[in-house]
Amino acid sequence: MPGESQPPGGFVHDEAPGASLREVIFVKHIQKLYQALRTEAAKVIVGQEEVLTQLFITLLAGGHALLEGVPGTAKTLMAKTLSQLIHAPLNRVQFTPDLMPSDIIGTNVFNMTTNQFTLRRGPVFTSILLADEINRAPAKTQAALLEAMEERQVTIDGEQYILPEPFLVIATQNPLEYEGTYPLPEAQLDRFFFKIRVDYPGAEAEEVMLARFDNGFNPHNLAQMGLRPLLNPEQLASVRQHIQTVKVEEGLLRYITQFSQASRQSRDLFLGGSPRASVALLMAAKVYAALQGRGYVTPDDIKAVILPVYRHRVILKPETTLEGLDADTAVTRILNTLEVPR
Repeated sequence: MPGESQPPGGFVHDEAPGASLREVIFVKHIQKLYQALRTEAAKVIVGQEEVLTQLFITLLAGGHALLEGVPGTAKTLMAKTLSQLIHAPLNRVQFTPDLMPSDIIGTNVFNMTTNQFTLRRGPVFTSILLADEINRAPAKTQAALLEAMEERQVTIDGEQYILPEPFLVIATQNPLEYEGTYPLPEAQLDRFFFKIRVDYPGAEAEEVMLARFDNGFNPHNLAQMGLRPLLNPEQLASVRQHIQTVKVEEGLLRYITQFSQASRQSRDLFLGGSPRASVALLMAAKVYAALQGRGYVTPDDIKAVILPVYRHRVILKPETTLEGLDADTAVTRILNTLEVPR
């Protein structure tokens, strides 16, 4: 009908007499879009299906992703693949100990010809910023992203500049026990929607990967793989808007709140989840439900996304660490103490 937005990725829905029915139909198309994204990504990425799903959830929720894994597990390749799929420009910054904040956000440069300062925009002025090995830069440089990630703007010499929409930071980092790394400050970590763990691929997936390379696959030339852009910025904004219509019962809102409160009182944790974590859990559950083709959230949707939402936002007590527990185990312990709403 004239004036109505169309579903993303070229999918056209049937007419529906009621708004609620239109929302259900749109959610079904979001599920189809998700399946199409997975199919296209599989042309390049092998054996990281769960990681890609969490990356798609981050994108559709409007958040930022922190990918953690040892070198050589395709973290950078996944970010480049995503930029191709949503037809969005990508800038890459290699974080190093000598990187300055101005190297990221930009600076004003004096022009001798005009006797005026002109803005030299940094790589943050893009749709997807790949912050490669973010934990190799000191805290001062990492903090240059705080305003950009939260408010989608940067301040240079007292003047504010709005960043493009969509704006997504995909940061990669090596585990902290590796040499030459700095832990990210809590304020920085809390701004990442998901912390996604990238493990080694299984034997079968690794064999498929080797066969592709043997047949001439070049990860530096993704154009040869025939990746099709499935979303543009306008369509992505439409998807995000319709995901907001996914229903969440009052009992599930209470369930999220109870978990947040319990994390702050846990005997295993020194620091529990922030209110921002509760909002992230809510949004992640709504996106996950939509990707399953449902217009409502279930307790299982919350459980499916709670670890990547919380694992980087909680701090373990020293005695908990000595017991050999990690953040995922502590979060699961708390979740098991709560009564699941019907």
